[in-house]
Amino acid sequence: MNRLLILGAGTAGTMAANHLAKALDHDWSITVVDRDVDHHYQPGYLFVPFWMDPDRVVKDRRDFLPGRATFRQEAVRLVHPGRRQVELESGDLLDYDWLVIASGAVPRPDLVPGMADGSLWREAVHEFYTHEGATALRAALARFDSGRLLVHVSEMPIKCPVAPLEFAFLAEDHYRRRRIRHQVDITYVTPLDGAFTKPVASAELGGLLEDRSIRLAADFAVERIDDERRRLVAYDGRELPFDLLVTVPPHTGQQFVVDSGLGDDAGFVPVDKHTLRSREHERIFVLGDASDIPTSKAGSVAHFATELFVDNFLAAVEGRPLPNSFDGHANCFVESGRGQALLLDFNYDTQPLKGAFPVPIAGPMRLLTPSRANHLGKLAFEQLYWKVLLPGHRLPVTAHLSMAGKKPAEEH
Repeated sequence: MNRLLILGAGTAGTMAANHLAKALDHDWSITVVDRDVDHHYQPGYLFVPFWMDPDRVVKDRRDFLPGRATFRQEAVRLVHPGRRQVELESGDLLDYDWLVIASGAVPRPDLVPGMADGSLWREAVHEFYTHEGATALRAALARFDSGRLLVHVSEMPIKCPVAPLEFAFLAEDHYRRRRIRHQVDITYVTPLDGAFTKPVASAELGGLLEDRSIRLAADFAVERIDDERRRLVAYDGRELPFDLLVTVPPHTGQQFVVDSGLGDDAGFVPVDKHTLRSREHERIFVLGDASDIPTSKAGSVAHFATELFVDNFLAAVEGRPLPNSFDGHANCFVESGRGQALLLDFNYDTQPLKGAFPVPIAGPMRLLTPSRANHLGKLAFEQLYWKVLLPGHRLPVTAHLSMAGKKPAEEH
């Protein structure tokens, strides 16, 4: 009996389990380990502060795993690659022949002085990258009707790097609809030199910030939060006052990755960016946010990479060359308020470009352009996530970036 062990039952881990359950014969056992049974639809966190019921984003993860898989609810303590064993918090050891690490990334508000340990945490300093945080922010937004609102990114990488921008746009629209926009001053604060990592998208999104009268504070490397004076303080001495701070904390990999000596300085596992195979251990693959691949830590990346991973895994098991090369494809909706959204489609080497998606010319969704269709597409994705992606069904969208119907930026 060959033993496949998957650490993490989030997006990538659940998808991998379902795809491999169909591809592997019954000489294989599949075991999935996670610390709890709650699967969170993390894109929904963005909407919880504004209108989405917090309970809507949480379902029992066991309902989405394949019937032939064994689910073990327990935290991981260590991975022992040399022995091909995983040690659980209870001390139990799980043997494996092949290991998939899909343990995600963790928001770490404790890494910024004055954030999680400050007197304003969950009162005037909030985040929406956890279920608890998004729910608390819901109440904070309802009672905040005037003053200085900072939407802040601590450092990169973070899960879904467009989400802070989306929050800024939705907050602006929220106060506009309440007819008190003139009473709320909004500033978007980022460590980047512009609104986003990719220059073309950064210019487009920066223009949208300006259009919505949202200030941009770029190159802001946060040192600490001064809770007494309500100031966000940068290493270069700049200070930004706030009445409400919505921050995105730094992110790291899981602690067991660090303790096992598998991660880089931030706890992400170094892999070949095209095959997702560990650089150090040939029987370990890493999917989703747990790896160090140089693209967005986003659900779309987990989706596209996991689909390509399946054939690579089967080839690795048989000792064949790995047939698929992941190109870093990411596809991100960016809510822009007013019932519209932009859509970004890019990879390791190609910036977001204008065009149509998923069908060249026909669309119906437009790239790098706010539209109602894009907004409806983002809302519809919730059901696709639960009913199509997690169970391991394939969408009619190529896992590689398609250039069909796209034009270089200088042609616009």
